[in-house]
Amino acid sequence: MELAPYAAKAETSRGRLIPEPDGGMRGPYQRDRDRVIHSTGFRKLQYKTQVFVNHEGDFYRTRLTHSIEVAQIARSIARALRLDEDLTEAVALAHDLGHPPFGHPGEAGLNMALKEFGGFDHNAQSLRIVTLLEARYAGFDGLNLTWETLEGLVKHNGPITSPTGYIAEFDAIYPLELSTYASAEAQVAALADDIAYHSHDLDDGLRAHLFTFADIEALPLVGECLAEAGAMKLGLPEGRLRHETIRRVLDRLVRDVVEESRTMLQRVDPQSVDDVRAAPGMVIGFSRPMAEANRAIKAFLFSHMYRHWRVNRMAAKARRATAALAALLLEDPSLLPDEWGACAGAAGSQRAAETVRDYIAGMTDRYAREEYRRLTDLGVQG
Repeated sequence: MELAPYAAKAETSRGRLIPEPDGGMRGPYQRDRDRVIHSTGFRKLQYKTQVFVNHEGDFYRTRLTHSIEVAQIARSIARALRLDEDLTEAVALAHDLGHPPFGHPGEAGLNMALKEFGGFDHNAQSLRIVTLLEARYAGFDGLNLTWETLEGLVKHNGPITSPTGYIAEFDAIYPLELSTYASAEAQVAALADDIAYHSHDLDDGLRAHLFTFADIEALPLVGECLAEAGAMKLGLPEGRLRHETIRRVLDRLVRDVVEESRTMLQRVDPQSVDDVRAAPGMVIGFSRPMAEANRAIKAFLFSHMYRHWRVNRMAAKARRATAALAALLLEDPSLLPDEWGACAGAAGSQRAAETVRDYIAGMTDRYAREEYRRLTDLGVQG
């Protein structure tokens, strides 16, 4: 397939911070995708919370399955728009690498504990992982990804006008043109994230009985898809009805993004990926009616799922445990394992805070629970 003029083409990639030989039969963005998949951080996503903490059920989404679903959706959209699929997939697979254990509650707890040291931002942590923390290669720290993948990872939600923390530090070394938009490939990954969130959270919420089919009948888009699925066959079992509904929601969302983005791209008429970056706004998006439907779905999920009392209880525990774990280690870095304690510096210092942040952010749900018990329960061996 011939790529569109506005696609990020592998042959014109700006390369890597540390130059490497050509990849032979694999292009630069394909190598980026493969490096993300083989990274330690990516494997850890299997045991990191999406909405439900990992031990609550084997069939709920985790950060890993979410990232895989985002990549599948993003690749389908990229193909329809004649974009580079490998770059799109690399950004999609890497976008959640920086999430700590327990999902957003864990992030809130870590941010609270480290507030005076700059807090915690999972996007900055994702960049930190792929440029510094992964220790796999003899010639460099991190994964040494291409400029385009790093740009997409940092800017997939739009320009960053006032960078802080590690994003600002890294940009000073390897400028990512933070004030511009990212490539269309990265923008596709961002929209695919929203599509995956809404569809799989509806699926998991129904499966967990946080809400019912009757609750979603009046939702725009979702109610229509439910009615279509129910009309296929009377008495369709609940599991099949749920699946048939969600697959229709997914299909409508993806088709809308493709059709609306074609219109937006035609209007802007970019002749290169740099024209996309210089555009006055995003070139990938939902139509206005679909954007409104998405806002309604998001509001429903907030009230019926993310703020459900069952989810609230686990979220509160996760937030407190993560904050307490960070506070304990920041106050006394000697509690850290040797390889981490050696680089932590003095208690309460910025260096200690960075070490504690990296240590906790890299934990899975299970490891974080066990570490919290080891540090707080006298009956557990340290």
